[in-house]
Amino acid sequence: MDFAGLLKPVPRRSSFAMDDWYVWGGSMVRTRDGVCHLLFSRWPLELGHNAWVTHSEIAHATARDPLGPYTFQGVALAGAGGDAWDADVTHNPTVIEVGSRFYLYYMGNRGNGEFWDHRNNQRVGVAVADHPAGPWERFDRPVLDVTPGTWDCLMTSNPSCCPGPDGRIRMLYKGVGAGPMPKGGAVLSGAAVADSPLGPFTKHPEPVVRNPENDWAVEDPFMWFQAGRYWALIKDFQGYFTGGERDILALFESPDGIDWKPAAQPIAVRREILWEDGEVQCVRNLERPQLYLEDGRPTVLFCACDPDIGGDRRRSFNVHIPLGEV
Repeated sequence: MDFAGLLKPVPRRSSFAMDDWYVWGGSMVRTRDGVCHLLFSRWPLELGHNAWVTHSEIAHATARDPLGPYTFQGVALAGAGGDAWDADVTHNPTVIEVGSRFYLYYMGNRGNGEFWDHRNNQRVGVAVADHPAGPWERFDRPVLDVTPGTWDCLMTSNPSCCPGPDGRIRMLYKGVGAGPMPKGGAVLSGAAVADSPLGPFTKHPEPVVRNPENDWAVEDPFMWFQAGRYWALIKDFQGYFTGGERDILALFESPDGIDWKPAAQPIAVRREILWEDGEVQCVRNLERPQLYLEDGRPTVLFCACDPDIGGDRRRSFNVHIPLGEV
């Protein structure tokens, strides 16, 4: 698969932003009435970019076309409050439909207001609803917690879940283990499998994607099944898998959702947007990939975009990139 070759020029209407808010990582599903539902992260602009880890919530927008334009509808899943494991933050949603229900996987946390305390209390959660507009039923415990004494003993985050042809649910996620604090150990990708979207998930004991040359390896996996194989888009921090281009999206493939390797053409998405009017916009970050699939084929790539190259990170939006056929 040449994923980079699938990217098509982006209409100007195919971006979503909100005044006074950072907008980040959006995941979309379409209901049978044709309405497109975008679940995305947001947090107050006045608090700065790093407040994603202390003040993010998951919100909801709708459109008639997967490319947009989208209209804000409200908050889908905020922090649970009290002493809940996800009391303060919900972030990085990815939503799938299985059977007649919708499953919203996300990162949740609680903390003392300090960046690293919240970051290191991240866990993977799931909420379930009969409709992507909610209401969403959440649970008292994470669906994927840390495992003491292992490579992900500090935090779990950024899940992507994919139903396989055997009916089981595969998950890729970000994990961090023990190491010098406050960062902890290496930032790696792990895998887990469950018989049900609600778990329980059984983890593969070792990380499935690691960079042997740098601890800050990869994050933000998105996984899907196509043409008899599992595929994943993953942010390659150091350019190890993509030949030296840092912070771009790499394409991986796997026969089973566990044994992952870079695809033959690993460069998937560079940090630039080709707009339909011909402008090529270079950006600081283009990450949190999520795909909308029709009949099992990717048709739209959703990414979070920070356009402020060398700036103060006071802007962000989600961009919806149309894809050609494989």
